[in-house]
Amino acid sequence: MKKVAVIALGGNALLRGDQAGTIDEQEQNTTDTLENLVHLIREGYELVITHGNGPQVGNILMRNDAGEMIYKIPQMPLDICVADSQGGIGYMIERMLRNVLKKHNIDKEIVTLVTQVLVENDDPAFQEPTKRVGKIYSGEEADKIAGEKGWIFKEDKKRADGWRRVVPSPKPVGIMNERVVETLVRQGTIVIAAGGGGIPVYIDEEQRVRPSEAVIDKDSASSLLASQINADEFYILTDVSYVYINYGTPQEEKKEFLNYNDTVKYLEQGMFGEGDMAPKIHACLDFIKRGGRKSVITEAFKLEDKSYGTKITMEYED
Repeated sequence: MKKVAVIALGGNALLRGDQAGTIDEQEQNTTDTLENLVHLIREGYELVITHGNGPQVGNILMRNDAGEMIYKIPQMPLDICVADSQGGIGYMIERMLRNVLKKHNIDKEIVTLVTQVLVENDDPAFQEPTKRVGKIYSGEEADKIAGEKGWIFKEDKKRADGWRRVVPSPKPVGIMNERVVETLVRQGTIVIAAGGGGIPVYIDEEQRVRPSEAVIDKDSASSLLASQINADEFYILTDVSYVYINYGTPQEEKKEFLNYNDTVKYLEQGMFGEGDMAPKIHACLDFIKRGGRKSVITEAFKLEDKSYGTKITMEYED
């Protein structure tokens, strides 16, 4: 049976920090990244692709704000904005990937699935929102909007008197339609799913699916999806080639191979930045703990070169 790999696109895979974010830039970045997946397909892997949506959903939220302020267009809730970004980014990835496969004479079907991800409505994250979304407001603007809409704001250090809306980031507990994803990928279809961490939803007392005003960590949702479809390997593509311990110190050391226990030890010692590498490490460890064979964190454009990247397994491989 062919191996299944879940590939989480992030970092500079779709949009780089120094770019304006035009569609031409995003399409070129996406194409460059997808070129690096061709060797996995040639090696017999079946692929599920997930992706981030941070800059894109932020732009959607700002368009929301502008539309309401200037044209009195009613704002859409956060779950709809996440769904919008999933559809748009998924379409872009699918179209670019079709062109890449045609270039390499590879005949495979591709499908984009707008994915709902289950969270618990009583997750502690709802009591302490931390995820910044949308535009930066002045203190006066933030106070006014908080009074009108009940939004929660926290100071943003990027600008003096800058405040941004914060929303909860609950833990994903289930992927809706995961059986569809597994069936399709094992039939040979490349599936694009769980974009931006998925659209967060919960089940209410009457067993109805309800939207949640939250965002889900993309790598955590991707890890869970990988486990639920019984994937063999889980890849996080980012903007660094390796994971380091003692990063930025004279004792800095890159780690090409890590086992589960050593990675947990380094995590507990604070070796990985909480807002940067730590969430990726948690996602990789969760996948391994749930039975996955290998997690890999590597640079988006170095995937084909197997000498790059940090590989995490339960035990050190021979």
